[in-house]
Amino acid sequence: MTVLTDRALGRATLARQLLLDPADLPAEDAVARLGGLQAQEPQEPFVGLWSRLRGFDPSHLSGLLTGRRVVRTHLMRRTVHLVTAADSLAWRSRHDTMLRQRVLGTYRRELAGVDLDELAAAGRALMADAEPRTMSELVRAVEARWPTAGRRALGEMLIAALVPVAQIPPRGLWRTRSGVRNVLLSAWLGREIDPLAPDTSDPVGQALVRRYLAAYGPATSADLRAWCGLAGLPAAVAAVRAELVSFRDEHGRELLDLPDAPRPGPDTPAPVRFLPAFDNAILGYRYRGRIIDDAHRGLSVAGERVVLVDGRVAATWNVDRDATVIITPLRRLTPAERSQTAEQGQALAAFLSDNASDRAEIAGPSD
Repeated sequence: MTVLTDRALGRATLARQLLLDPADLPAEDAVARLGGLQAQEPQEPFVGLWSRLRGFDPSHLSGLLTGRRVVRTHLMRRTVHLVTAADSLAWRSRHDTMLRQRVLGTYRRELAGVDLDELAAAGRALMADAEPRTMSELVRAVEARWPTAGRRALGEMLIAALVPVAQIPPRGLWRTRSGVRNVLLSAWLGREIDPLAPDTSDPVGQALVRRYLAAYGPATSADLRAWCGLAGLPAAVAAVRAELVSFRDEHGRELLDLPDAPRPGPDTPAPVRFLPAFDNAILGYRYRGRIIDDAHRGLSVAGERVVLVDGRVAATWNVDRDATVIITPLRRLTPAERSQTAEQGQALAAFLSDNASDRAEIAGPSD
């Protein structure tokens, strides 16, 4: 069986994640191609798409949100994701059990004695009028029925698990600060959520396997679960295995992939790319050695924005009050790498400031 090195896997990830060459895709198609973008920080998806799409205009993504073509909702790993309307409706029911279990994993003691089906019914009844509500408003309306439960626990269980909701604009619009207001997902999108299949065939699980491999492969079954958080996918993997090809990584783990998906050679040039906080190019795997060193793995869950140099995390970045992009290397950069990183940082500064600034600074000495 062919062995793929971490470097080869990294190049495959860059290709699938549209990070090798800027893609000529509409923003909606890119969101679908990527299987959604993690979006608990509302402005971060704009940087993610800027790094991936040629000539990306942030107003296009804002228009997709207001036009209800994409939606912000709790989905994979119980985190807020930006996904297409079609994917949110098709995938949500398959995620219900996982969402409930993840909230319970955090708030089991606070929710002791709460009948979750009753809580779900109460939340749905309250939200049935399609009026936007904050989590606090929702909790205030139901807490009298469960006076011993924690208020935060009730709210998280309702909004992140039991009641499928969309976080509606202006939350998530370009250069807009707004709190979270929730509306029933089905009301916001004008269509009911797809129910689970009546048998055990799990067509949604099978679709998720294919979509994941298209956007992240080659990958292990453990990587797949790390991306979506779902249990019960081995049967879906087994159902589509005849469609797939297999490899091994450097550590002997089996990797699955779609046969015709791109797998560039390990020496394929990889341009400098700036990634937003919590980018799925890093978080979409259990084993992240293909793109980030173990010593820096914690950055991926701490919300640090990172810079890819030669296909790997080599720096962090942020923006100061003067709209200057500040780049902090994690290793020594060669003069050529510093130049390329500074140039891309300047382009990012111009994007973030609507061309009011193109300043970028790299901390630390050059080789």
